[in-house]
Amino acid sequence: METHYIAITGCRHYYGSKPLKVGLPVQLIKEPDNEYDAEAIAVHVMPLGKVGYVANSTHTVPRGCYSAGRIYDTIKNYAYGIIRFVFQDTAIVELLQNKELYIEIKMEVHEDTSLKYRQPRF
Repeated sequence: METHYIAITGCRHYYGSKPLKVGLPVQLIKEPDNEYDAEAIAVHVMPLGKVGYVANSTHTVPRGCYSAGRIYDTIKNYAYGIIRFVFQDTAIVELLQNKELYIEIKMEVHEDTSLKYRQPRF
C-alpha cells in the first residue's frame, strides 16, 4: 500500500504546535458546512479537540503532501493518521489505512502517558 501524508496548518489559532508530538494519533473530520473552505478537513487530537486543519492551499501544502481537496472525496466523514514530523507551526501526518490502527496507536499513547504520570517525582 502506498503511504500518503498531509500537513496540519492553522495550529496557531488553537493550541499552537506545542501539543503536537511525533507518534500522536489524530482524527480528520470533514467540515462540509465550513464557510471558508468547501473541502475543509479539521484535525482533532484527544482530549484537546480541534488543533488545526489539513492544508489546502498551494502556499501551505508542503511538497510530498496531499491537500485537503485531494483527499476530501477519498474519505467518508472521518479519517485517521499519526503525526510523523513537527516543525514550527506545521505537523506532517501519515494517513492510516483503517480505524483499527488508529485505535491501537491511541491505546499505546494513552498507556504511555498514564505510566508517565504514575511515576514518582523526586
